[in-house]
Amino acid sequence: MQIIGNMREMRLSIFTWRSRADLVQKIGLSLVFAVLTGLMAQMRMPLPFTPVPITGQTFAVLLAGVLLGKRWGAISMVLYGALGIAGVPWFNAATSGMGATTGYIIGFVLAAAFVGYVTDTFVKARNFYSLIVVMIFSTLFLVYIPGLFWLGTWLNAVSHSPASIGTVFSLGAAPFVAGDILKALAAAGIGWLLLPKTPFSANRAG
Repeated sequence: MQIIGNMREMRLSIFTWRSRADLVQKIGLSLVFAVLTGLMAQMRMPLPFTPVPITGQTFAVLLAGVLLGKRWGAISMVLYGALGIAGVPWFNAATSGMGATTGYIIGFVLAAAFVGYVTDTFVKARNFYSLIVVMIFSTLFLVYIPGLFWLGTWLNAVSHSPASIGTVFSLGAAPFVAGDILKALAAAGIGWLLLPKTPFSANRAG
């Protein structure tokens, strides 16, 4: 019982501190998760038939939403995308700038914001099974949809001919669904361990 009580106290103290952190601390935390996402982008497995590699990024994105909340989770992904486009070489394969996968980065912002909003607002969403649903939805819809839309536009520009929906899906989604579900499950497990199961003030965290 003492261990359970200590865990509850630790969870609440982490998120209470987050809600009371000042602007400099929140920017610092956002940069930490931007860097983490960049590091996870280097954990990659290129596929010969698509410009989109398998990476660990979505795991970091989902955790950013859980630990930073909707506003600063989203800001961390905005920093990751903006700095990478500006020249920081932390996109996959240590690249920078815009390319075939830029749409997924837009999706990272949406997914982190959504996960942060749901987990901050709804205590019932912090149980393991609810978190699984939140994480999978965020990945397969909020990340994939802008990613596929951008990929289709990029393919059209490169090949100078329209890419079919089936082609875009087979290049930008189908090879990644199973792995992304596993990453969503892992993020849900960590979120379940860390999130307090009682209300906390998230107003200042955003």
